[in-house]
Amino acid sequence: MRYVSTRGRAPELGFEEAMLAGLARDGGLYVPETVPQLGPEAFAAMAGLPYEEVALRVLRPFVGDDLPEAELRDAIAQAYAAIAHTARAPMVQLAPGHFLLELFHGPTLAFKDFAMQLIGQLFSRAMQKRQDRITIVGATSGDTGSAAIEAFRGLPRTDVFILFPEGRVSEVQRRQMTTPDEANVHAIAVKGDFDDCQAQVKAMFNDHAFRDEVGLSAVNSINWARVLAQVVYYVTAAVALGAPHRAVDFTVPTGNFGDIFAGNIARRMGLPIGRLVIATNRNDILHRTFATGRHEKEGVEPTMSPSMDIQVSSNFERALFEAYGRDGGAVSQLMDELRDKGGFGVSQGAMEALRETYASGRASEEETRDTIRRIHATTGEILCPHSAVGVKVAEEHLDPARPMVTLATAHPAKFPDAVEAATGLRPGLPKRMADLYDRPERVTPVDNDLVALQDLIRERRTT
Repeated sequence: MRYVSTRGRAPELGFEEAMLAGLARDGGLYVPETVPQLGPEAFAAMAGLPYEEVALRVLRPFVGDDLPEAELRDAIAQAYAAIAHTARAPMVQLAPGHFLLELFHGPTLAFKDFAMQLIGQLFSRAMQKRQDRITIVGATSGDTGSAAIEAFRGLPRTDVFILFPEGRVSEVQRRQMTTPDEANVHAIAVKGDFDDCQAQVKAMFNDHAFRDEVGLSAVNSINWARVLAQVVYYVTAAVALGAPHRAVDFTVPTGNFGDIFAGNIARRMGLPIGRLVIATNRNDILHRTFATGRHEKEGVEPTMSPSMDIQVSSNFERALFEAYGRDGGAVSQLMDELRDKGGFGVSQGAMEALRETYASGRASEEETRDTIRRIHATTGEILCPHSAVGVKVAEEHLDPARPMVTLATAHPAKFPDAVEAATGLRPGLPKRMADLYDRPERVTPVDNDLVALQDLIRERRTT
């Protein structure tokens, strides 16, 4: 299995090399040269299997010869032992034909754990094999950072630096990043918004001298392995609802497009997915793109669903690469326009290709609150604000011919203020995290300055 850059000017890599690189050296994102196909019989045979076994069958063709099957199986087993629910990704029914996929039973109570726990295992094995060290740098709007720190804390041969926008994550999200005391993890509060953090990470990767000096790698959703790991729960959910004998729709609350692009990979593998519905909050660059054909940045407005407070949707580049017929030059031009002009127009043909796979919708702050309140009153389920955005948009796209699955991306206890304002109930943390508010915090505030960030990483990383 080989991987190519969305901008067409970086060398092809194997799975392990692409995972460790994170961002391609031409600034693009890695995607598989071809997507492996699984037939209806293969999907039907997954019905009733443990999550770990489905993961092995889905991931194996993408990993190729880079990891022996026994090692991949062991990495999967260790990764998902950290998910508290025995089903790993259970579903509950909200209404006729509408199901909620609970992806928040991991150690940081967010869907990012499904990918990050596995990546931690895969990175650790790769570094041990190579007898090398790696410096992981990531930007987060809340959940990715805590999931990365949790996955890599204490692991040998790795240092982890997570940039988050100061004052723009929930208190639970912040504390999950700032309370681990292992020497190899570092929480950095950047004076700016998430897009500023993400831009600094990309700038570090594009500084090839610095990249090579510190052995830089990324575990943001720009990392192909992150997307790949998320393919698995689309398969388990669809098979549980009757695939491959009937199609299933999915609605995904998303800002960075990685989670919903994983659904597209599952679809291209042969899983019968009908529509993939993008759900955004009022920072709705993705919804506006599908409505108007223009991808145009506007200012980021803080919301009760901060993990979607994004205007630079990194993984949308992967979708554009496919929509433009894998033309790396065309994608490079679009990304240059986004950087230099703040936006670009999507060609008619590419827009038609995107709309064949994806639909979209948005939820205002009031609609999000109303959804949390209404769903609790009618079903007893308590939604986090991100999941509520998804449910609201999913309800607008229900098709009686197909079941709809909405991805519940975080536990409501990660956003207690928003949930309490909507329902009058303050959700509590699981027992294993009950002392989170009592743990001492360790965080470094830094200006939104590339040189200052690079100097900090040089100073703090272990050698």
